[in-house]
Amino acid sequence: MTAPTPDSLLAELHKAADVAASTAVKLTDADITAPSALPGWSRGHVLAHITGICNAMARQLEYAGRGEAVELYDGGQEGRNKAIDAAAGHDAATHRGDLQAALDRVLKAFDSVKAPVTAGSESGAGATWQTPISYRGGVVLDGGLALWRELVIHTSDLGAGHGPETWNRQFCEHLFDFLSARVPGAHKLVLQPLGLPPVSIGSGGRSIVVSGMITDIAAWLAGREPSLGSLRASAAADDVDLPELLPWPSGVPSAK
Repeated sequence: MTAPTPDSLLAELHKAADVAASTAVKLTDADITAPSALPGWSRGHVLAHITGICNAMARQLEYAGRGEAVELYDGGQEGRNKAIDAAAGHDAATHRGDLQAALDRVLKAFDSVKAPVTAGSESGAGATWQTPISYRGGVVLDGGLALWRELVIHTSDLGAGHGPETWNRQFCEHLFDFLSARVPGAHKLVLQPLGLPPVSIGSGGRSIVVSGMITDIAAWLAGREPSLGSLRASAAADDVDLPELLPWPSGVPSAK
């Protein structure tokens, strides 16, 4: 698996933002109050969360560009939850406006990221892809990957025509890598996407083969319902149940 380069990641962020915005445009006031794919959350909750993470990640880069650090969400986890609950009930037009403003802000922040400074060049102000941010103790590139996941997965959670079956191969393979942390310690999973080379994640002693469409495998790892077909799990040539996965790896406790 090849990790996205900054240039390819930027392109994917713009694509994901376009899909999120175009999906939101289709939603009516009645659609906003309908349940999403996330238990206990309406589509309004999901839209509020997408808006919130866009603004939060933009803030990470804006502060990093000044050589400062700031927590991901204003008010921490409690502030995040309160903001989502407060905005979830907004009408469709308000959600669209808030989302577009947040997308514009975060894309501007990532589009402004500079290439690493080389010897003899002017450093200037502003973040590079390796500038530290407070999110997960990582760097700007980690923040970009996180935003990519948030935009693509939560747009699918809206249940409005862009489910996991639309995820591209690069995104699915990124999830294989990022979500390898969900593999229980006793297991090694051999992911066998249809028509593609197998990918092994985890380092336990019990090997389980999970086969199916690449998007279905990625959706299962992400805690979402496969949408194109069923997955098959086998161990020593016998069918077995899919293993119970560990919690989603997150820098924010109890985050969706």
